[in-house]
Amino acid sequence: MVKRLRLNEKTVREAAPEPGRDYQIFDSEVRGFAICIYRSGNRAFTLDYRHAGRQRRMTLGRWPEWSTAAARERAKELRRDIDAGGDPLGAKKDGREAPRFKDLVDRYTEVHLPNLAKTNASDQRSMLTKLVGPDWNNRLITEITPYDVEKLLNRIAEGRCRPHKAKPNNRARKLQGAKPTPVRANRVGEVLRKMFTYAQGWGWREDNPASGFRRRIENPRERFLSQDEIRKLATALDAAEDRRAADIIRLCMLTGARVGEVRQARFEHFNLEHLSWSKPASMTKQRRIHRLPISDEAAAIVRQRQLLVPRGCSYLFPGDVPGQPVKEIRRFWHQIQKQVNIPDVRIHDLRHTFASLLVSGGASLEMIGKLLGHSQTQTTARYAHLMDSPLRAGVDAVASAFRPKPVLVHDAGAQDDQARKSA
Repeated sequence: MVKRLRLNEKTVREAAPEPGRDYQIFDSEVRGFAICIYRSGNRAFTLDYRHAGRQRRMTLGRWPEWSTAAARERAKELRRDIDAGGDPLGAKKDGREAPRFKDLVDRYTEVHLPNLAKTNASDQRSMLTKLVGPDWNNRLITEITPYDVEKLLNRIAEGRCRPHKAKPNNRARKLQGAKPTPVRANRVGEVLRKMFTYAQGWGWREDNPASGFRRRIENPRERFLSQDEIRKLATALDAAEDRRAADIIRLCMLTGARVGEVRQARFEHFNLEHLSWSKPASMTKQRRIHRLPISDEAAAIVRQRQLLVPRGCSYLFPGDVPGQPVKEIRRFWHQIQKQVNIPDVRIHDLRHTFASLLVSGGASLEMIGKLLGHSQTQTTARYAHLMDSPLRAGVDAVASAFRPKPVLVHDAGAQDDQARKSA
């Protein structure tokens, strides 16, 4: 027969364990509420109930961490939920098995990242691992709110301290202050929005907490080389001992291509008879074939590389690993920066300089976009302010029509003589 009595601290404390078995003492006040006495001597409050014809037993908490009064109140709450058709043990199990953010990262990495360029996929994986994962990995997908997204992006936008070399010696390091990174926060927000869109499609949650994240103001970098800097750069490249790296920089300047596109260029991509370069979709950022004309100077570099590259190698700039293009020219560029005294110029700024020279030559934004391979017009629109000179000439022409004509002042005596003649 089942033991039933009103549980209190004294009965729970004095209940003796029985060797070889566990047993329960049920409460006479709340149906199914009991104290379980384990053979080890430990005690825990439980709640027995039936749901959908199945007998269930739920552990409420261990004694003495939970007092009898607190456990009874909790049992009453759950009993009301059970009488209304609920299944608290099933809900608890579903909560443990519900997908967490790390599960979303794993599936997003499996489903979406293979469709991206290698560099973009690596960058997104780094964002999720270093910036988002430490805070969200163990959180349930359904628990993340728009407030959580905004809080995370605010922290990312503030930046973080990074080690900085004060001297060439690697041991001599100090911490720089945090540098704001609003662009990084925007990129993380875009990745989160895409991830939660997938989560909606998979039925993991009903809404997207990152759909309306606040975009931080981005100030695009604008650094163009002057004519004097271009001449100094050309001189330094001509005198450089590393002809391979020098030709990469020169081809970036002559075509406006990204350095990654130049590094991976193959001879088969160039038509020297028609002076054109066809970049395959696997090389371009927009994942489309990009054909552009090249100058005679750029074609001369390709012809020279044909003479220097070993027979059978398809890359213009083969690397140290057989069958692979050159991987990095950062050290060479640092040397060029010191020689030309352009410490703030990146290799990518040569692409901006290429566009600025096109503008000064009278090219339209549409033409610039086609030469640079832009898929969106707003990307090319960043160079619109460079067209101020022809616009200013037109404004000055209009203004000249409103300028008052100069009044000629004649000699007073001559005016009197003219007046007498007229009389």
